[in-house]
Amino acid sequence: MAEDYAAVNFLEKPGPHAVGIRVVEHYDSARDFGSAVDQKTVPATQTERGRPLQTLVWYPAQRTGRKTMTMGDYVALMDTEVSFGKPQRTRDGDVLKAWLQASLGQSMSAVRDAGLETGRFPVVIYAPSFTSWSWENVDLCEYLASNGYVVVASPGMGEKSRESTHDLSGVNAQASDVSFLIEYAASLPDTDMTGVAAIGFSWGGLADLFAASRDNRIKALVSLDGSERYFPGLVEASKTVHPDQMTIPLIYFEEGDQSLEDQDLLNRRFHADGPSVLNQWVHGDLITIRMLGLFHPEFCSIAYRNEELWEKELPNLQVADYNRADGLVGYSWVMRYTRAFLGFYLKHDVQAGAFLKAPSSANGVPNHTMSVKLRPSIRVANKTVGDPAN
Repeated sequence: MAEDYAAVNFLEKPGPHAVGIRVVEHYDSARDFGSAVDQKTVPATQTERGRPLQTLVWYPAQRTGRKTMTMGDYVALMDTEVSFGKPQRTRDGDVLKAWLQASLGQSMSAVRDAGLETGRFPVVIYAPSFTSWSWENVDLCEYLASNGYVVVASPGMGEKSRESTHDLSGVNAQASDVSFLIEYAASLPDTDMTGVAAIGFSWGGLADLFAASRDNRIKALVSLDGSERYFPGLVEASKTVHPDQMTIPLIYFEEGDQSLEDQDLLNRRFHADGPSVLNQWVHGDLITIRMLGLFHPEFCSIAYRNEELWEKELPNLQVADYNRADGLVGYSWVMRYTRAFLGFYLKHDVQAGAFLKAPSSANGVPNHTMSVKLRPSIRVANKTVGDPAN
């Protein structure tokens, strides 16, 4: 049976809020960006302004009859990620558009520049994976906005260029982007800054950890198979990021089939060996969810629209006999558990805490989908951290 890439639909339905989206083009003037080579193609006025951060803001919005964004509208944003107002086609961009071609016309949930819904809402900063796009997990970002969060994201970039780098300067650059976006979120009229979380996929999860270790405005972390699990050597090399001293809650979703042999290859290639971040996470609540049928790219919602991935690369990635349909189900439960986690730790929703504590089967999760482990924090003197196990 042929796969349908034109309309990707997850089991989780939007929440009660309409969703708006704004695209903000601004600069972090405190940081330089671009090499001498880059400056030959980027206008001098731009390089003088600092680090360009094309920022997407999803938010609860007033209902309107206007047309929603399409997948193609999101994809088009990559042409101006670092060249505001001056679209630049790239080979990688053209390749991605070809891979997503069937889904470009799919209508999404957000309406561009829709009016704000009255009220203030907790903030979620989304950090993309290595060199990836702010909208790589657009379905999750729109879903959270529909459930009463302001979600802010910018592309995953390196210190001096659009390309990320597998080193401390690269992860520190993206971590600084996270803090910059938090500062920006504080200026918005619809944000409640007492509740701020960071979500990251892959390299973005590592960047979030670095950001949270230095920015106490971050109250919770959601990691989608984050690189902090696979590159603990970078955490150790930082000398400033100490998982054993973190007191905030973390929910970590991991892929279903990461072998010791695979980790050994990572360690040798990237000098990634070091103490386990998750084992050190003892002073903050830790929820670890193994998604039994998901391989790493499946934690990114646009992957389900990538025909190349499923038609040509699947044999090298597939976990057992789990297929794309199983992945759509699994990702839907990632969305649901993320909402519950944020609901409990940012909104103090008791029912959300009960959901996290309950056996997954009681929550309606199909058999052979996930395994969930909860490890409450070890209490720190004079400080109590809420946990769903109590």
